[in-house]
Amino acid sequence: MPEDRVQRRLAAIMAADVVGYSALMERADETTYANFELFKRQLVEPSLLRNDGRLIKTTGDGALAEFASPLAAIRSAMEIQDGLASGGYGLKLRIGINLGDVIVGKDGDLFGDGINIGVRLEGLADPGGILISGKVHGEVDGKLDAAFEDRGERQLKNISKPVRAYAVRAGVHSALTERLSAAPPLPDKPSIAVLPFENMSGDPEQEYFADGMVEEIITALSRFKSLFVIARNSSFAYKGKPVDIKQVGRELGVRYVLEGSVRKAGARLRITGQLIDVSTGAHLWADRFDGALEDIFDLQDKVTQQVIGAIAPELDRAEIERASRRPIGNVDAVTAFYRGLPHVHFPTTIANNDAALRDFETAIALDPSFAPAYGGVAACLSWRRANRWPGDIARDDAELLRLAERAMELGTDDAATLSIIGFNLYWIRLEFDAGVEMVERAIQANPNYARAYNLRGNFRVWDGESDIAIADYEKAMRLSPRDPFNYNAMNGIGLAHHNAGRHAEAALWTDKAVRAFPPAFFVGLPVAILCYVGAGQLADAKKLMAECLRQRPAWRRSTHIEPGWVRSSELRAKLLDACIQAGLPE
Repeated sequence: MPEDRVQRRLAAIMAADVVGYSALMERADETTYANFELFKRQLVEPSLLRNDGRLIKTTGDGALAEFASPLAAIRSAMEIQDGLASGGYGLKLRIGINLGDVIVGKDGDLFGDGINIGVRLEGLADPGGILISGKVHGEVDGKLDAAFEDRGERQLKNISKPVRAYAVRAGVHSALTERLSAAPPLPDKPSIAVLPFENMSGDPEQEYFADGMVEEIITALSRFKSLFVIARNSSFAYKGKPVDIKQVGRELGVRYVLEGSVRKAGARLRITGQLIDVSTGAHLWADRFDGALEDIFDLQDKVTQQVIGAIAPELDRAEIERASRRPIGNVDAVTAFYRGLPHVHFPTTIANNDAALRDFETAIALDPSFAPAYGGVAACLSWRRANRWPGDIARDDAELLRLAERAMELGTDDAATLSIIGFNLYWIRLEFDAGVEMVERAIQANPNYARAYNLRGNFRVWDGESDIAIADYEKAMRLSPRDPFNYNAMNGIGLAHHNAGRHAEAALWTDKAVRAFPPAFFVGLPVAILCYVGAGQLADAKKLMAECLRQRPAWRRSTHIEPGWVRSSELRAKLLDACIQAGLPE
């Protein structure tokens, strides 16, 4: 098909708008806004998910959605209107539904008369009512527990031909809505089901391996306390049956589904997996794993670790995007946590870091037992120190100690919380033994958590170690190959090679790390300078020193403070000497 060919398709369109929204906002803007956002989260989003709907766009007081069929569109509209009437939201909605030809834009937006008619019908609908076109009526009449009132032909603005309209009679579809609402609601935290992997081998003997793989993944995912994971018995109810992913999501009440397959060919195995957002059908992650059949259980463990490591960041990314769409005044602890999370990965500014800190503190205020939020606060403190941003060092140190004590009180086994607090005890407070112990606890609690290995690698490389640190960093990158924190592992591997006297390898890994550094990552620059100086690449080292001085103009030999977290005194001396060779002023 030529690239300039206009793409079209038939679509069922639902247009919705709040009645008298401007007047409501004028009278009580905060209450109206909060009610509207709650209504969208509690009614609209779950209804779209249950009925295979896709949100096209939202306006200040309305929305456009697309459905695969008119039947699905009108079911969703009926659910929403019934829920709005009985939910105490203080709002009324007009809904218009049309079936028509639409033009598909490059960004997935839809255009054309198919859309316009739905919007015009919405404007003519009764408050709290649903008005559908004749095309929709012809498709759904007799298929729903609902009655329709013929409103005759209507001449719609900017539509050349009259459109026959039908109103859905109020109060006649509550029984249908009750049945549809029996599906479990979406939890407030990320939710996932792992379906039985398909045995593609044609060998019934491999069935146990495929089933065991799924059980291992479910068990590993269940270690993430911020996830809602469907138990094995529910997932295996779909074994051997053709499934529709969106239907599975509705029936189990989950936002994500992981599915996969196992294929045996001779003494080799191939395992595939893919993570799907059931609300959109989008594939968030997919990969395949090949291995020998000689030790099937070792392969199973390897695949499980890599799947978990790859899935966790994808879930974070999806939940961050979802949380960013929710209003600040209407969040739960998990949503507040996910609002702050992206700034922990890449806190490019002081303002971003402070905003993340506020989000994590909000999460703690909403749920003082939500351990990940304590880890988020610790991460913000570490970024403040790493980038030498303004702050009260004594207060941050005291806060870090309080966070560690609180994590102990909670008895948490959340690997993210344990590892980041442990890292900061080591790095900021120089409580080496306590820090190492917490990171080791994180690895014991979740051997699949990549970040813990990344941070343990830091402990080891700063103590002058080489190969044992490299093993940790490589493990971290194997478990989570797309982790945004892997620049730290690359930087650490470079330093580890330098410690071992392998300067050419150190420079190669430093090149990779520098290209991946986030903005203002000051703490990594001296390490990179050391590796370049060791490899004789003085021009590269001087270039990085210029960046250091751009970020910290007041840095001088006379003001240099030895990094206490670097336990090897020899390494501390080499770091300073390398910076002097690269041009650190007197």
